[in-house]
Amino acid sequence: MTVLLVMAKAPVAGTVKTRLCPPATPVQAARIAAAALADTLNAVRGTPGTTPVLAVSGRFEDAEQGAALAAVLTGWTVLPQRGDGLGDRLAHAHADVAAAWPGLPVLQIGMDTPQLTPARLRAAVRRLAGADAVLGRAVDGGWWALGLRDPRHAEVLRAVPMSSRRTGWRTWVALGERGLRTAPLARLRDVDEWSDALAVAAQVPQSRFARAVAELRPTHLDGRP
Repeated sequence: MTVLLVMAKAPVAGTVKTRLCPPATPVQAARIAAAALADTLNAVRGTPGTTPVLAVSGRFEDAEQGAALAAVLTGWTVLPQRGDGLGDRLAHAHADVAAAWPGLPVLQIGMDTPQLTPARLRAAVRRLAGADAVLGRAVDGGWWALGLRDPRHAEVLRAVPMSSRRTGWRTWVALGERGLRTAPLARLRDVDEWSDALAVAAQVPQSRFARAVAELRPTHLDGRP
């Protein structure tokens, strides 16, 4: 059994996906974030042999599509994020999972890769079984997935500068300096900018995410104002 940990923000307008504005309004950006999160949660739910956990920042009561997301989370363990910066919150979330499920490996993802499928997640879980850690680096230089046989090693993230073009590389180095054998996962595009949203929506045209992106005015769909 592997814990599949999703780190997410409640999709409250003005606090999520702000780099999609413009062309999206803050409410539209939050709806796109809600769709990305819903697709991610369903992919996790469909992954056999895993225990789903959400570590969330913010309140779904204040969020776009909050009631629908709460329904999707039926049967999940939901933990509050704690800590100051992102690296601190990630380390705390892994530590909380380690305390609740001692001895289980953890595969942690975010809410920015709605193109994930149960098959891809299952492949990542299998790869983790043969390594100390796995890291899925992102096109923008960050990373979209971190798997740890012992989630307490996520302590290294506190010293890794986040949200930079070197975050993925510096995380890989930090894991190696801790003595971990790290296996790579496929490089994926995560959704930060509008061009990312268009590219990812094209990969999964039947998804909630793609429908949310398509709800913007047609003149915005090619990225032009």
